[in-house]
Amino acid sequence: MEKITSFTIDHLKLFPGVYVSRKDNVGEMTVTTFDIRMTRPNFEPVINTAELHAIEHLGATFLRNHKQFGESILYFGPMGCRTGCYLLLKGDYESKDIISLLKEMFEFIKKFEGEIPGACAKDCGNYLDMNLPMAKYIAGKYLDEVLENILEERLIYPE
Repeated sequence: MEKITSFTIDHLKLFPGVYVSRKDNVGEMTVTTFDIRMTRPNFEPVINTAELHAIEHLGATFLRNHKQFGESILYFGPMGCRTGCYLLLKGDYESKDIISLLKEMFEFIKKFEGEIPGACAKDCGNYLDMNLPMAKYIAGKYLDEVLENILEERLIYPE
């Protein structure tokens, strides 16, 4: 069986950043999948499920309500390895095209106060597994250390 593309990336050389994971044609439309890598795989601790779950709820809510990109958002959610999230957008994009969007989103998460959208038994299958303070901390860390002055090499997968 052939390896899927994401398993061909050398995770030992991968740093936190924003990467185009793949582009797929669906009919006449291109779908761009982004790898929003928040921690360094196999070097840093993974993100705990509670904070990653909170980031997912807040990020998805922010993105789907975004004035410019909202209609293009197909999916935002955690990676199974818990080192970041995937973002799928309708359209043909490069990493640099969404940096300002991600800065807005992580700033929103960092400053969020109140009840996390969808964090109740009626709306979510695991609503008790959320950690807003840690989600805010991780969002701020990623914003400050990666997105604010993102390096070119953090926009393209390592070879």
